[in-house]
Amino acid sequence: MKKNRIFYICAAAILTAIFVLSFSDRTRPTYGDDRESIEKVIQSIDGYENESIQILEMKDIDDVRVVGFLANNNPAYIQFTKNKEGHYEWRHAERSNGQSFATYLIHVSKEESAAAKFMIVTNQENDIASMELGVNEQVIEQEFPVNQNSVTLMDLPESNDGSYRFHYKYYDAGGTLIGEPGSG
Repeated sequence: MKKNRIFYICAAAILTAIFVLSFSDRTRPTYGDDRESIEKVIQSIDGYENESIQILEMKDIDDVRVVGFLANNNPAYIQFTKNKEGHYEWRHAERSNGQSFATYLIHVSKEESAAAKFMIVTNQENDIASMELGVNEQVIEQEFPVNQNSVTLMDLPESNDGSYRFHYKYYDAGGTLIGEPGSG
Protein backbone atom coordinates (compact mmCIF):
# COMPACT_ATOMS: atom_id res chain seq x y z
CA MET A 1 0.00 0.00 0.00
CA LYS A 2 2.83 2.33 0.92
CA LYS A 3 4.68 1.45 -2.32
CA ASN A 4 1.61 2.30 -4.43
CA ARG A 5 1.25 5.65 -2.73
CA ILE A 6 4.91 6.55 -3.36
CA PHE A 7 4.55 5.38 -6.96
CA TYR A 8 1.50 7.63 -7.56
CA ILE A 9 3.20 10.62 -5.92
CA CYS A 10 6.33 10.15 -8.08
CA ALA A 11 4.23 9.67 -11.24
CA ALA A 12 2.23 12.82 -10.47
CA ALA A 13 5.42 14.79 -9.85
CA ILE A 14 6.95 13.61 -13.14
CA LEU A 15 3.79 14.43 -15.11
CA THR A 16 3.60 17.86 -13.48
CA ALA A 17 7.26 18.53 -14.36
CA ILE A 18 6.71 17.46 -17.98
CA PHE A 19 3.64 19.70 -18.25
CA VAL A 20 5.43 22.72 -16.74
CA LEU A 21 8.50 22.29 -18.98
CA SER A 22 6.49 21.87 -22.18
CA PHE A 23 4.29 24.86 -21.33
CA SER A 24 7.27 27.08 -20.50
CA ASP A 25 8.91 26.22 -23.85
CA ARG A 26 5.82 27.44 -25.70
CA THR A 27 5.65 30.72 -23.81
CA ARG A 28 9.36 31.48 -24.08
CA PRO A 29 10.11 33.78 -27.03
CA THR A 30 12.11 32.40 -29.93
CA TYR A 31 15.22 34.36 -30.84
CA GLY A 32 17.41 34.40 -33.95
CA ASP A 33 20.43 33.02 -32.11
CA ASP A 34 21.12 30.08 -34.49
CA ARG A 35 19.90 28.65 -37.81
CA GLU A 36 17.23 26.45 -36.25
CA SER A 37 15.74 29.26 -34.18
CA ILE A 38 15.90 31.68 -37.14
CA GLU A 39 13.79 29.25 -39.18
CA LYS A 40 11.30 29.05 -36.30
CA VAL A 41 11.14 32.84 -36.07
CA ILE A 42 10.57 33.18 -39.82
CA GLN A 43 7.82 30.55 -39.82
CA SER A 44 6.13 32.32 -36.88
CA ILE A 45 5.66 35.51 -38.96
CA ASP A 46 2.30 36.07 -40.68
CA GLY A 47 2.55 34.96 -44.31
CA TYR A 48 5.58 32.71 -43.75
CA GLU A 49 3.91 29.96 -41.67
CA ASN A 50 3.79 27.33 -44.42
CA GLU A 51 6.79 28.46 -46.44
CA SER A 52 9.76 26.24 -47.23
CA ILE A 53 12.69 28.18 -45.73
CA GLN A 54 16.29 27.88 -46.92
CA ILE A 55 18.76 30.04 -45.02
CA LEU A 56 21.58 31.11 -47.34
CA GLU A 57 23.75 33.37 -45.16
CA MET A 58 23.84 35.04 -41.75
CA LYS A 59 25.89 38.17 -41.19
CA ASP A 60 26.45 39.95 -37.87
CA ILE A 61 27.24 43.66 -37.99
CA ASP A 62 27.69 45.10 -34.51
CA ASP A 63 24.37 44.38 -32.73
CA VAL A 64 22.47 43.64 -35.93
CA ARG A 65 22.09 40.23 -37.59
CA VAL A 66 20.89 40.07 -41.20
CA VAL A 67 19.93 36.77 -42.77
CA GLY A 68 19.41 36.20 -46.47
CA PHE A 69 17.11 33.28 -47.24
CA LEU A 70 14.70 31.81 -49.74
CA ALA A 71 11.01 31.42 -48.86
CA ASN A 72 9.46 28.97 -51.31
CA ASN A 73 12.42 29.85 -53.59
CA ASN A 74 11.62 33.59 -53.40
CA PRO A 75 14.49 35.85 -52.25
CA ALA A 76 13.98 37.28 -48.77
CA TYR A 77 15.77 38.63 -45.74
CA ILE A 78 15.16 39.05 -42.03
CA GLN A 79 16.86 41.48 -39.68
CA PHE A 80 17.46 40.98 -35.95
CA THR A 81 18.78 43.27 -33.21
CA LYS A 82 20.67 42.01 -30.18
CA ASN A 83 18.82 42.68 -26.90
CA LYS A 84 20.32 43.37 -23.44
CA GLU A 85 20.48 39.63 -22.67
CA GLY A 86 22.46 38.95 -25.86
CA HIS A 87 19.59 37.34 -27.81
CA TYR A 88 18.62 38.40 -31.33
CA GLU A 89 15.04 39.71 -31.63
CA TRP A 90 13.56 40.04 -35.10
CA ARG A 91 12.76 43.54 -36.32
CA HIS A 92 11.95 43.29 -40.02
CA ALA A 93 11.40 40.67 -42.70
CA GLU A 94 10.85 41.17 -46.40
CA ARG A 95 10.31 38.88 -49.40
CA SER A 96 10.36 39.51 -53.16
CA ASN A 97 7.83 37.16 -54.74
CA GLY A 98 8.35 36.00 -58.31
CA GLN A 99 11.89 37.38 -58.60
CA SER A 100 15.22 35.64 -59.00
CA PHE A 101 17.30 38.70 -58.01
CA ALA A 102 16.18 40.98 -55.17
CA THR A 103 17.81 44.03 -53.59
CA TYR A 104 17.29 45.29 -50.05
CA LEU A 105 18.55 48.41 -48.29
CA ILE A 106 19.73 47.41 -44.81
CA HIS A 107 20.23 49.90 -41.98
CA VAL A 108 22.64 48.57 -39.38
CA SER A 109 22.27 51.51 -37.04
CA LYS A 110 19.35 52.96 -35.10
CA GLU A 111 19.72 56.12 -37.16
CA GLU A 112 18.07 55.73 -40.57
CA SER A 113 20.84 57.69 -42.27
CA ALA A 114 23.81 55.89 -40.75
CA ALA A 115 25.65 52.70 -41.66
CA ALA A 116 23.64 51.39 -44.60
CA LYS A 117 24.37 48.25 -46.58
CA PHE A 118 22.86 46.80 -49.71
CA MET A 119 21.88 43.12 -49.72
CA ILE A 120 21.23 41.15 -52.88
CA VAL A 121 19.60 37.71 -52.61
CA THR A 122 19.39 35.46 -55.68
CA ASN A 123 17.96 32.05 -56.45
CA GLN A 124 19.09 29.48 -59.03
CA GLU A 125 17.03 31.16 -61.78
CA ASN A 126 19.15 34.34 -61.63
CA ASP A 127 20.84 35.31 -64.92
CA ILE A 128 22.32 38.63 -63.73
CA ALA A 129 26.11 38.29 -63.61
CA SER A 130 27.03 41.85 -62.65
CA MET A 131 25.55 45.16 -61.65
CA GLU A 132 26.57 48.79 -61.70
CA LEU A 133 25.02 50.43 -58.68
CA GLY A 134 24.99 54.19 -58.76
CA VAL A 135 24.74 55.47 -55.20
CA ASN A 136 24.35 59.24 -55.02
CA GLU A 137 27.42 60.33 -57.02
CA GLN A 138 29.43 57.07 -56.79
CA VAL A 139 29.32 53.90 -58.89
CA ILE A 140 29.93 50.47 -57.35
CA GLU A 141 30.44 47.43 -59.58
CA GLN A 142 29.52 44.00 -58.23
CA GLU A 143 29.61 40.50 -59.73
CA PHE A 144 27.18 37.69 -58.86
CA PRO A 145 27.13 33.93 -59.37
CA VAL A 146 24.73 33.04 -62.18
CA ASN A 147 22.08 30.34 -61.63
CA GLN A 148 22.96 29.91 -57.96
CA ASN A 149 21.37 30.73 -54.64
CA SER A 150 23.48 33.50 -53.15
CA VAL A 151 23.66 36.47 -50.81
CA THR A 152 25.86 39.50 -51.44
CA LEU A 153 26.23 42.25 -48.86
CA MET A 154 27.68 45.54 -50.14
CA ASP A 155 28.89 48.51 -48.12
CA LEU A 156 27.36 51.78 -49.23
CA PRO A 157 29.21 55.09 -49.13
CA GLU A 158 28.17 57.45 -46.36
CA SER A 159 25.54 59.97 -47.31
CA ASN A 160 26.07 63.67 -46.52
CA ASP A 161 22.38 64.39 -46.04
CA GLY A 162 21.23 60.96 -44.82
CA SER A 163 19.49 59.99 -48.06
CA TYR A 164 20.40 57.64 -50.89
CA ARG A 165 19.60 57.83 -54.58
CA PHE A 166 20.13 54.63 -56.56
CA HIS A 167 20.52 53.83 -60.23
CA TYR A 168 20.98 50.23 -61.43
CA LYS A 169 22.36 48.61 -64.57
CA TYR A 170 22.31 44.81 -64.89
CA TYR A 171 24.51 42.68 -67.17
CA ASP A 172 24.46 39.02 -68.20
CA ALA A 173 27.51 36.70 -68.15
CA GLY A 174 28.56 37.95 -71.61
CA GLY A 175 28.60 41.58 -70.45
CA THR A 176 25.43 42.54 -72.34
CA LEU A 177 23.19 45.10 -70.66
CA ILE A 178 19.97 43.25 -69.75
CA GLY A 179 18.22 45.80 -67.62
CA GLU A 180 18.25 49.34 -66.43
CA PRO A 181 15.23 49.60 -64.17
CA GLY A 182 15.85 53.22 -63.34
CA SER A 183 16.29 55.00 -60.09
CA GLY A 184 15.15 54.47 -56.56
